[in-house]
Amino acid sequence: MSNTIGTLFRLTTFGESHGVAYGGIIDGCPSGIKLDLDAIQNELDRRRPGQSKLVTARNEKDEVQFLSGIFEGITTGTPIGFLVPNTNFKSSDYTHLKDTYRPSHADYVYQQKYGIRDYNGGGRSSARETVNWVVAGAVAKQFISNINIKAYVSSVGNIELNKPYTSLDLTTIEANDVRCPDAATAQQMEELIREIKKQGDTVGGTITCIIQNVPVGLGEPVFNKLQADLGKAMLSINAVKGFEYGSGFQAATLKGSQHNDLFNEDGTTQTNFSGGIQGGISNGMDIYFKVAFKPVATLLQEQEVLTSDGKLEMQQGKGRHDACVVPRAVPIVEALAALVLADNYLLKNINDKK
Repeated sequence: MSNTIGTLFRLTTFGESHGVAYGGIIDGCPSGIKLDLDAIQNELDRRRPGQSKLVTARNEKDEVQFLSGIFEGITTGTPIGFLVPNTNFKSSDYTHLKDTYRPSHADYVYQQKYGIRDYNGGGRSSARETVNWVVAGAVAKQFISNINIKAYVSSVGNIELNKPYTSLDLTTIEANDVRCPDAATAQQMEELIREIKKQGDTVGGTITCIIQNVPVGLGEPVFNKLQADLGKAMLSINAVKGFEYGSGFQAATLKGSQHNDLFNEDGTTQTNFSGGIQGGISNGMDIYFKVAFKPVATLLQEQEVLTSDGKLEMQQGKGRHDACVVPRAVPIVEALAALVLADNYLLKNINDKK
């Protein structure tokens, strides 16, 4: 099982949804970085369950405990170990899953691959694993502090924010529970999520991420293209079904004369269909991409499940779950983007010294 992301700035994680704790080791973080520990906790607070009526009622404080690699608030260059205890799990909500496999979950494939699985909250396959990524991403953000990373909800179900990010006030992302920087659209999204939740159903959506002040030269030209690293990271998020950057799938509908980003004399471009990346390497323009999330697979209504003895039967989901995971996934998208950029920043520095 692959539990590590990154080449030089690396994160290795552990933990299960109903275990004692989640945690990880951040290796390769340079020394001398003064960390704002409150800012790191704030990132966790943005991801934590129980933060509004739109999300799961599981009430975890998600308080991070740093074990090593930091002395008097400054990174030492040694591995940064951390823990985030689990305190509010209810394993009794999952005993009915011991001998059944839920549709569109990892239950069946984990059992077939490993011959054993932790059915309490999904065990290692739980999206609670992302708490580790947010901790490490918050550290990475402070390492690459000149780079600005902002993500927001751009659609929920069929309600879409059809405005370019350049026309939005991204400082208002946290002004509503759904994390959409447009008040009118946000209200429609919230109303839809509440209605879906009443039905015991779920709904998906998309998150748009904007990365500004990126230096030229991050990324490699062949198999480690910057967009490929970002795509792999985003597609590692539970429930993610799609990733596009720059003009994305719209590019397939355009002619080259419409799509080419013509240069200005200073090396910037007049348009940015490339999404800040050309030939797999950042070109200094804004990087922007979109991530699509499916509806959460656990429904609080009856649906057909497969039993361990090969039978089909009806079963209703139990426990505390999000009707729409997208609002809580905003800091997760930002965190993984920060990890990818921090790693590529270190790789660029090594190449520059050769």
